[in-house]
Amino acid sequence: MEHSDNSGTANSGEFLTFTLGAEEYGIDILKVQEIRGYDAVTKIANSPPFIKGVINLRGVIVPIVDLRIKFSLGEPTYDQFTVVIILNIGKRVMGVVVDGVSDVIQLSSDNLHPAPAFGSILDTRYIVGLGTVEDRMIIVVDIEKLMTSTEMSLVEAAVA
Repeated sequence: MEHSDNSGTANSGEFLTFTLGAEEYGIDILKVQEIRGYDAVTKIANSPPFIKGVINLRGVIVPIVDLRIKFSLGEPTYDQFTVVIILNIGKRVMGVVVDGVSDVIQLSSDNLHPAPAFGSILDTRYIVGLGTVEDRMIIVVDIEKLMTSTEMSLVEAAVA
């Protein structure tokens, strides 16, 4: 099922929330295959810093992207809370490293607001909007748009 509407209201639904640094992010729960603890990865030569490498997941070679590095959120640390969210994007399986997973939340169009315009200071191409749940602010990311973007072409090449 393809969604071509980027208005934000079409993006209401259930979201898996996770933390990167002090911020909380959300991605469409329908893109999530599973959540795993962070294990060692096999490095790929000449890959950008945000591509940690690949893992073998039950016979499938899965590229692993560290979102903390991709979003320039400082030097990542790997501890017992660090997890890998395994995603199904199109016909590909990919993993993203995050600081921790929070929970699954429901966001309606009433509590999902468009991302503010920051001009050229901040890249908001992959931000669907900002969700509010009680006193929490969640940055909702279009994970499919991010993972299939041109700067991720190495990920696609590694999987192909």
